[in-house]
Amino acid sequence: MRKFIIGDIHGCFEELMELLEKMNVTVDDLLISVGDIVDRGNKSKEVFEFFVNRPNSIVLMGNHERKHQNKLLTYAQEIVKIQFGENDYQKFLDWTTTLPYFYELEEAIIIHAGFEHDKSLQEQREDVLCGSTAGERYLETKYYEKYWTDFYAGTKPIIFGHHVVGNDPKIFNNTFGIDTGACHNGYLTAVELPNFVIHQVKSKKDYWKEEQTKWQIPVLKAKNWGEMTFEEIEKFCQKLAYIEDNEIKEYLAEIQRWKKHLLAEYPIIKSQIEVLTQQIFEKYPENFNQEASKFFCNTFIFKAKKQVLQLKDLEKTLITPNKILEFQNNFRNILV
Repeated sequence: MRKFIIGDIHGCFEELMELLEKMNVTVDDLLISVGDIVDRGNKSKEVFEFFVNRPNSIVLMGNHERKHQNKLLTYAQEIVKIQFGENDYQKFLDWTTTLPYFYELEEAIIIHAGFEHDKSLQEQREDVLCGSTAGERYLETKYYEKYWTDFYAGTKPIIFGHHVVGNDPKIFNNTFGIDTGACHNGYLTAVELPNFVIHQVKSKKDYWKEEQTKWQIPVLKAKNWGEMTFEEIEKFCQKLAYIEDNEIKEYLAEIQRWKKHLLAEYPIIKSQIEVLTQQIFEKYPENFNQEASKFFCNTFIFKAKKQVLQLKDLEKTLITPNKILEFQNNFRNILV
């Protein structure tokens, strides 16, 4: 049985197929991905389905899989979430919980990102192995301005990905860095064991550059704006203020108009609460507290009764569009 270790694929399905054909891989061969099979490229779902359905396949936990698992979605992950669709995305999330953080062969140790030179394989931190932000910061503190491969002196080679090392694999101190930027118009690289033969195919284009533009509007429309705080909405719109695309600019402008309209509801809501408070007092002067407690907005009613209700009280509580809309809907159903 031959063994093939493949670098960061990042959704480059066509390059993956081309590489496997070039290496004459059969179903009997062991295929190991160092992780980061999704995000940035144009066919993350196809890559995922290939590995799930292929016998003799192992995928390690990369930092991109871990981002999805932990629901720490940045732009690249938001694109993939849309590409998968709700049901298949959940299947993908369930699958990520099964991924190992390393795989040891007779010939080599396979990891996604980092390795502490002075600890055994079993003692390694998961965030270091997969290259999460916490793991990266930990290694930066430990090794300062150097990389972990500068210190590795183990007798067993380590094959890893994560950091783009250029067009060619970086072989140093018995380590093999094989992320050669497939999604950035670089190369998809594999190492064939036991003889450490390098195989590569050139990417057809800069997929990530193309995907960023292609998916901007779908990602914006898929965002749950109603659950974002008004502060988060403002920060997000400011973050994208540099974009010149007219369709994106108009969509963000519409979001800002919607936000402005909702913020203008605070004084209206305040007046409505004050009117309701007066109605309750007039109808139940002796049992005001008891009757006021029955209302969903009783905290505001008690403040209004004491004439201390302020707009900032509403702003601290009704912090998302959905909270304002829900408040308005509930208020319309009140019968006094």
